[in-house]
Amino acid sequence: MASTSDFKNGLVLNLEGQLWTITEFQHVKPGKGPAFVRTTLKNVMSGKVVDKTFNAGIKVDTATVDKRDMTFLYKDGSDFVFMDKDTYDQINVPAQTVGSVADYLLENQEAMVAQHDGAVLFVELPASVELIVSHTDPGLQGDRSTGGTKPATLETGAEINVPLFLNTGDKIKVDTRDGRYLGRVNS
Repeated sequence: MASTSDFKNGLVLNLEGQLWTITEFQHVKPGKGPAFVRTTLKNVMSGKVVDKTFNAGIKVDTATVDKRDMTFLYKDGSDFVFMDKDTYDQINVPAQTVGSVADYLLENQEAMVAQHDGAVLFVELPASVELIVSHTDPGLQGDRSTGGTKPATLETGAEINVPLFLNTGDKIKVDTRDGRYLGRVNS
């Protein structure tokens, strides 16, 4: 249990049997009436975002979410196998739980795995990862100044748009949240 004065970004609440994480909160003390806390909550499982207001001082159920740094080992059927770096325990995570993170996941890559009561809630990668372009068509001579883009397939199989000057075999930095090209990596 936590009071509204204990609210902070990242705190996970258990509301009506569902887990919600606080993404924003604001304590409000109006001139008339009692104080309250305005929050923006994100559903841990579905990603749905809602605004909710709590009266100041009320108690709210919190959930303990265990976030651990793990290493992605390999894909076993439709499951992804992760290993805890401290205990060497291995866990299988279903593909639907991994979600779009799988587009940027390579073997032996670090990821943060969040669990609640032994069930995996979500897998999170760093904000950006470095991947190699496995295939892209060559850019046409003279097209480089237009700032255009072309499709490219990454070593994980994901497709993103990259600038025309990139070639197959180039190492690039990709934003894992939206799949944007961030820049070329000099090796």
